[in-house]
Amino acid sequence: MKSKFRKNKGRRQFIKEILAGTVGLLLFRHKKASAITSPVTTNRLRPPGAVSERIFPSKCIRCGRCVEVCPYKCIVPLDIKEGIYAGTPLIYVEDIPCYLCMKCVEVCPTGTLQPIKQNETRMGLAVIDKHACKTWNEELALCRTCYNVCPFKETAIKLDQLRPVVIEEYCTGCGLCTHGCPVVTKDGKKAINIEPIYSQGPVKW
Repeated sequence: MKSKFRKNKGRRQFIKEILAGTVGLLLFRHKKASAITSPVTTNRLRPPGAVSERIFPSKCIRCGRCVEVCPYKCIVPLDIKEGIYAGTPLIYVEDIPCYLCMKCVEVCPTGTLQPIKQNETRMGLAVIDKHACKTWNEELALCRTCYNVCPFKETAIKLDQLRPVVIEEYCTGCGLCTHGCPVVTKDGKKAINIEPIYSQGPVKW
């Protein structure tokens, strides 16, 4: 009986160790993937003039000048848990959008944020979720917030029968429309969101 008990106990201990090792390996891989995966995603954007995300973490020296000079405090440095991206600047447009003051590009010492005109900035592209947008779904809805707050209204965004339409080639991706949008979907997004479609563009040192 004792021999059988020891065998069962040993078998259970072996299974526990295998499971613990598997879970540990999965957690390690997840953390490793998080440490090297770009933080730039929907409504999480680099400041104006940013170089391609493929070289951004190696070109940025984490000096914090862009963070310090921003009068709207929209640029924040990423913390240590972001791995190789720790210390690099990011804008959370739902919290504070970019007001395109362009001060950050003036102080960047390495060209990670390259000089660019306000209207030529391409931080991302505003994309309207027509299923969530009240104006696109309700005939009597008269919300025009995204249109009203856009610094380039009638150029980057227009109204088609009172419904907002983004003009892709002129959208700067500043996020003012996302910040102002009163709609919040179940997944935490807005009815208009900024997609960083230019973040993996051609490398320019």
